[in-house]
Amino acid sequence: MFRFPRPTILAALFAALFAALCAAGCATTPAGNPSAMLAEQRFDGGRLAAIDRAVNEAVAARKLPGAVFRLEREGAVYERGYGKTSYEADAVPVTPDTIFDAASLTKVLVTAPAVLMLAEEGRIALDAPLVRYFPECAGGGKDAITVRHLLSHTSGLASGLPAKPGWRGDDSAHALACAQQTTHPPGSFFRYSDINYVLLGQLVRRVSGMPLHEFAQRRIFTPLGMSDTGYLPLARVSAAAIAPTQKGGPEGLHGDLAPGRLLQGVVHDPTVRRMGGVAGSAGVFSTARDIARFARMLLNGGELDGVRVLGKDSVRLLTTAQTPPGIDALRGLGMDIDSPYAKRPRGNVYPIGSYGHTGFTGCILWIDPVSRSFYVFLSNRVYPDDKSNILHLYTELGTLAAQASAGPALR
Repeated sequence: MFRFPRPTILAALFAALFAALCAAGCATTPAGNPSAMLAEQRFDGGRLAAIDRAVNEAVAARKLPGAVFRLEREGAVYERGYGKTSYEADAVPVTPDTIFDAASLTKVLVTAPAVLMLAEEGRIALDAPLVRYFPECAGGGKDAITVRHLLSHTSGLASGLPAKPGWRGDDSAHALACAQQTTHPPGSFFRYSDINYVLLGQLVRRVSGMPLHEFAQRRIFTPLGMSDTGYLPLARVSAAAIAPTQKGGPEGLHGDLAPGRLLQGVVHDPTVRRMGGVAGSAGVFSTARDIARFARMLLNGGELDGVRVLGKDSVRLLTTAQTPPGIDALRGLGMDIDSPYAKRPRGNVYPIGSYGHTGFTGCILWIDPVSRSFYVFLSNRVYPDDKSNILHLYTELGTLAAQASAGPALR
């Protein structure tokens, strides 16, 4: 006679099936426990499937070797890895554990929050001139630059430091930054500039008396439980855990990389490489789940799991429009809101007032305080030669992420 399996056996079978499905991508709570019911309430499954298709099609078209996408809303999480870490035959699959070079996400994960923390403590004045802290930077139109101008990319400084003649070290970078002349009066023009955040990272070090990477670890990453995140990752993890970026030689980067050299756990940004891997403009490596913890902290007004990292007013300054009147770009003191760089990651549904940032290596963090949803996208689209363009994918992901996040505000 046929007998139905015992309830315990059925439970085990269902658990095994759910685990298998989750290996391909599923909704979970931030702690990693299955929460399918919560996901059904929060997310549109059709939109999630469209996200998977979009990223898989980009991988198949060799627009990027692999990526991780993570969407969160009020306790529901959808996270999935796609592709492999490179196009090599022995490359391993990308998983949510894969660590990526976060590039310019460094500016909003570390540098802007660090400056605002020190401002909370009265050690930095946001409207003080740069030359109060760096008198050696006087001249060339820079005397009128304030810390606020640097944070909002309205300093009038050029977009980046020159590569030639060859230079090395943080001191050389500082001297070069101080030698720059403004092209526009500070406060009158928006130009996204790595120089701004190189100087801000150096300001954090000078005021705090602590190297930037140590400040970030002690004041941001450790308190937030961002255990995968930091500068100089090879001091903590194996290169095998990190997605590579570029290769030197004919099949890769032709600039300052020797033929055959692979950047894996070494910062992709050439200016930051010359500076030793630590700067305010780039250098942080992270996982999507760690960046999600940072995003939840912002949505919670600067606090996560009972630990306060930023004051509420600092969160406001970081995430709401702070650019001077008359400038056709809305930026917080760190986050992008409505500049030319915001339109693609924001997509066509998230409203102006949502905020975030991107990174050159193929990274996005975008947060909507209205729906209390956000998404993180990490990739190594710069492998092997930084020629791939995935801007169309950015728009698609931003739009689908908003549509997948249930709620009247986004329908």
